[in-house]
Amino acid sequence: MNAAPTPADSTSPSAYPEPDIAYAIGWEHARRGCVPPAEQLQPDNPVRLGWEAGRARFGRRTLPADHHVRQWLRLRLDAWQQGLGFEPLQLNPALLRHIEPRCCPVTGAALTRGRGGPDDATVTRINAGAGWALGNLAVISARAHRAKAAHGPQAALDFARRIEDGGPAAIAGLDAAQWQRLAVLTAFATPLPHGRAATLPLLVLPPPRLQVLNPAQALQVMLSLQFTRAGHARRCTALAARLPSADARHAFHAFLHTLLARRLAAGRCADTDGERARVERLWLDPLVNRRWQRLVLQLDAAACEQLVAFAVERGLAGAALRWRPQQAATEGWALGARAPAAPEAGRAPAGEAAASIPAAVSPALRTAQARYASRPACQPQPALPAPLAAQG
Repeated sequence: MNAAPTPADSTSPSAYPEPDIAYAIGWEHARRGCVPPAEQLQPDNPVRLGWEAGRARFGRRTLPADHHVRQWLRLRLDAWQQGLGFEPLQLNPALLRHIEPRCCPVTGAALTRGRGGPDDATVTRINAGAGWALGNLAVISARAHRAKAAHGPQAALDFARRIEDGGPAAIAGLDAAQWQRLAVLTAFATPLPHGRAATLPLLVLPPPRLQVLNPAQALQVMLSLQFTRAGHARRCTALAARLPSADARHAFHAFLHTLLARRLAAGRCADTDGERARVERLWLDPLVNRRWQRLVLQLDAAACEQLVAFAVERGLAGAALRWRPQQAATEGWALGARAPAAPEAGRAPAGEAAASIPAAVSPALRTAQARYASRPACQPQPALPAPLAAQG
């Protein structure tokens, strides 16, 4: 490992023409009054050099370091050691505080901190082929994080199918319903062909600040959330008028009428978490899935994207959402980043493109999902379908 180059001004890492990443990580540890891990304190380690320079600069005049600051420093260090991209401007302790839900979106278990157990909150890259950046992160349980590894949506669906077809009761600690939810979660941040993205049931809503890269899923999320606030009739009429054909408008109304009927049957819920859980539960219904596919497969990705952009521009998608062009949505992602090898979870699938995504949830999986959905609501705050993102 190379030592950090000698800075022109040894009191600041920004004095480097190209600041050394490890030196900057050490400097930030000192600024926060934290000590790097022991293995980074060897004499020529650039983390140590940055830390010592920072200590000389800051002394006792350090900034406070809470759980999320320490978590942020640990993520920066891990990214550097693994050779992964880390977007330093938007990925900060404030973001980590914002994206942490009460419960794991995959397992539904209440998240814990620092206990070393399977439910400890763990920040994960949803798309393992991209770096650490805003829009590619979510907080899930340690158990779900370990099972996910570098697996993508098709691998997760394959594991769910193996369990459902009479295989083991769980693979890598997750049952079929949990693998199905993980498949949807990873699909949000993984570019997929339109036909594949269109067939995924919305079994989990995107967690806060997670980008939804596939236009079909962005439309799916936006429409599913229409009935969580008043005025949906006016909004849906405006959206229907933008569809390209009479057949598409007929399919649109059939889908929304089915969705609304199921939503009314479920009853109202006073809190946001409960509303989200009920929206996810709607997608266990085979008719909802069939009518969604009848609509979305009449559209191409561009048509879905245009409809979502129109909804955001006209305030039809909710005040907390704004449109982000595809390039801006993945800014800082370092797409194509080296992903760690996925451990065997039973047996890894042959390839992402080989198998097809199921058109609907099977009866056995619906039963497992219904058991999950019947638990007390414990979901994160409203999602950011992307290229949609939160304002502010």
